[in-house]
Amino acid sequence: MARDIKQELDELLHAVIDRGGSDVHISVGRKPTLRIDGVLVRVEEKEVIGEDDAERFVMEILSEDQRVRFLENKELDFSYNFNDIARFRVNVFMQRGRFAAAMRLIPTAIRTLDELGHPPILHNIAKMSQGFFLVVGPSGQGKSTTLAAMVDEVNHQRPCHIVTIEDPIEYLFNNDKAIVDQREVGQDTKSFSNALRSVLRQDPDVIMVGEMRDPETISAAITAAETGHLVFSTLHTNNASQTIDRIIDSFPPAQQNQIRAQLSGTLLGVLSRRLIPRTGGGRSAAFELLIANPAIKNLIRENKTHQIDLVIETSAEEGMISLNRSLALLVKKGEISYEEAAVHSMNPSELRILVSR
Repeated sequence: MARDIKQELDELLHAVIDRGGSDVHISVGRKPTLRIDGVLVRVEEKEVIGEDDAERFVMEILSEDQRVRFLENKELDFSYNFNDIARFRVNVFMQRGRFAAAMRLIPTAIRTLDELGHPPILHNIAKMSQGFFLVVGPSGQGKSTTLAAMVDEVNHQRPCHIVTIEDPIEYLFNNDKAIVDQREVGQDTKSFSNALRSVLRQDPDVIMVGEMRDPETISAAITAAETGHLVFSTLHTNNASQTIDRIIDSFPPAQQNQIRAQLSGTLLGVLSRRLIPRTGGGRSAAFELLIANPAIKNLIRENKTHQIDLVIETSAEEGMISLNRSLALLVKKGEISYEEAAVHSMNPSELRILVSR
């Protein structure tokens, strides 16, 4: 008997919500799989997914227009509204000629910076009228959640115009003191760079760019910050110094000095996030936070980014946090094990010293 794909999909999406998971994976040759607290867990009561099943799963969540785009491009990002219960960020793709899908749960409620346990100094960043702030880290570490918290804080604090450019739209903002216009790549605009070229004609005060994928987008975002706007964005990098290098290295050598000068003039800070498995279940957030003080700005301008880590380490009184100090604090509180902290540390020998103090 053929599987009831609609019912099975509903059951899987309910399961990931009820079990506090983050993702659902559909892939040929294995049972449907959930990601819970960062770990992949097979749904044992379900059957292994065959080729026809995978195709039916994918087609079930696509609209007619999305089906056309997916079959043409072999992959597609979009958001999926599940019975008004929850939203999912979805990527459908082909692997070895077969259909597959990864669905990331987007919580309905936007949590505040305090609820997320973020450093209090981020409240000051949200109050700024112009500049460039980045949230970085590997995939699945909560970058979008942090950006949403910062944008919503602005939304509740002051009358301004916020424009978001996302692929796809994730969190939905309810206008409070601000007007929030959300634009989705593919549906409302052709690309991040296209949207950024026209955004300055839309009278924005705050711009949120879901991801900086190419030099055109990076350049436009920095220029927007230069011309009196507060700009938030994300990058898939590991830490602050690597983020600065990645931005500058994405440009041809002849342009790099100009980008260094622009970045040193506009950067407000870089927050790097890691979600670490907690000893009693769940996950705790560890942070590295760079605040662009005069010393940091000078290092960027002078192409001495290798010295940034030292400035972060020695500038705790200015609100900066090194990843190792954040990890060591979580170990001392008993939230995470030393072993987990060491896995996520970029300098385990220093971490050992900090934990033993």
